[in-house]
Amino acid sequence: MKYRRILLKLSGEALMGDLQYGIDPKRLAEYADEIKQIHAKGVEIAIVIGGGNIFRGVAGASSGMDRVQGDYMGMLATVINGMALQGALEEAGMQTRLQTALKIEAIAEPYIRRRAIRHLEKGRVVIFGAGAGMPFFTTDTVAAQRALEIGVQALLLAKSGVDGVYSADPRKDKNATKYESVTYDEVLSKSLAVADAAAFALCRENKLPIVIFDLKNKGNIKRAVSGESIGTLVS
Repeated sequence: MKYRRILLKLSGEALMGDLQYGIDPKRLAEYADEIKQIHAKGVEIAIVIGGGNIFRGVAGASSGMDRVQGDYMGMLATVINGMALQGALEEAGMQTRLQTALKIEAIAEPYIRRRAIRHLEKGRVVIFGAGAGMPFFTTDTVAAQRALEIGVQALLLAKSGVDGVYSADPRKDKNATKYESVTYDEVLSKSLAVADAAAFALCRENKLPIVIFDLKNKGNIKRAVSGESIGTLVS
């Protein structure tokens, strides 16, 4: 394995599988199996998961809902997804801890950086839920923040149906070209919006590499951690 400690960012939509919304247990079990394979290689794994399969604050705001209220609802959606993933990982035989930025003591630990690092050192998979605990922060930005806090070697952005960074939207522009590698400055200056600009800015400032790849291809998580050339490396 190229990286010994990673933070894996999963989109909420990735949990839907072929469903229109919610969580597909079969897809969840597949991800748990992939994570188990790299965990067995001695890789320390932290995970941030989105909530778009249940609720998205921005979408709620566009429909007239208060943005702050909507973002807090989205945070709770990430906790639900975190609980589902935790169950799947433990069913696969791994030890886990779910930490949340909002206090929900009946189901999760509060996020404490030193405790999270200690869990990783003991071989537990740590799942971070409830975003940053504040509105107006996306889970991409939170993933970059947590990754830096716990000292990972790479941030893996696993996208659903997006296999890397392109010069333009490939669904709209047939001439769009895919980058195998790209710099943070290029991503920000050209507005290559495959993730939040704030996440890229944080990683650029702290020299943390980002690997962006398609989660739908089975085995891609292991390939990314192994350092294979899949998706796009932003560094």
